[in-house]
Amino acid sequence: MRAVVVRECGGPEALVLEKVPDPVPGPGQVLIEVMVAGITFVETQVRAGRGPWPAELPAILGNGVAGAVLSTGEGVDPALAGTRVVSTLGGYGGYAELAVAGADDLITLPENLSPEAAVALLADGRTAVGLATAAAPRPGEWVLVEAAGGGVGSLLVQLARDAGARVVGAASSAAKRDLAAGLGAELTVDYTDPDWARLVRTATGGLDVVFDGVGGEIGTAAQGLLKDGGRLSVYGMAGGPMTTPDPRVTAVAWPATDLRELSRQALDLAATGRLRPVIGATFPLESAAEAHAAIEARAVTGKTLLRP
Repeated sequence: MRAVVVRECGGPEALVLEKVPDPVPGPGQVLIEVMVAGITFVETQVRAGRGPWPAELPAILGNGVAGAVLSTGEGVDPALAGTRVVSTLGGYGGYAELAVAGADDLITLPENLSPEAAVALLADGRTAVGLATAAAPRPGEWVLVEAAGGGVGSLLVQLARDAGARVVGAASSAAKRDLAAGLGAELTVDYTDPDWARLVRTATGGLDVVFDGVGGEIGTAAQGLLKDGGRLSVYGMAGGPMTTPDPRVTAVAWPATDLRELSRQALDLAATGRLRPVIGATFPLESAAEAHAAIEARAVTGKTLLRP
């Protein structure tokens, strides 16, 4: 099969298309013919050697795929063959024509949901649903969503708005701010503007919830905008170290819910039209390096996908 392999950490050019042996499903596993694979920002960090965990090299990156089950391993119902599914892969194996997944990780693809939408929601959807469930924005509350034009951020804007909250979407480009506004953000700000925090405080009088997917100076500034007892939900560090909650605010813990159940909830919300994943770009498998470069340059609005 064709797969994108990382043999040494480095820039996007470290992603090289190669011919590799087809994977074989073991006990409790299935082999999937990959129709769509997702790319996450964390994967660009792992490829570069500065991720939250060290890369296991050589590696085929990619955690989320959608496709059809080709064959099953020992202990798995052979009747699954031909079923269209979406699945996580344990962190590796997605940037390829074929991938092995645990049978217990499979979610049947809803009939009225495209493979692209399902992959876009698999990781980002469960993250957004989990974060929104834990922070529980309420009608009339002011909620700040950082990176509001990204995969998770664009979903959080929708979930907070659906809960009746008033949403501030923070993003670095006009296109991403326009996207956030179109998804329901009442106010948008450019968090590269040194004056952005003052603008938010003036408009809102203080925030009730902050979804901090950036960290660093931006996350720290966002935390300072929370009212006493406001809820801080920290889940990212694209802008530096993760934000450490101060005693004045309430740190929101991840909900005690099965990850696959959160993914299923996100897919169901999309299937009923209440949640729309934003797909910014789809690249062919051989252009994985170009896809990583676009993500790192923040040139993509929404989710970036690969199509083998």
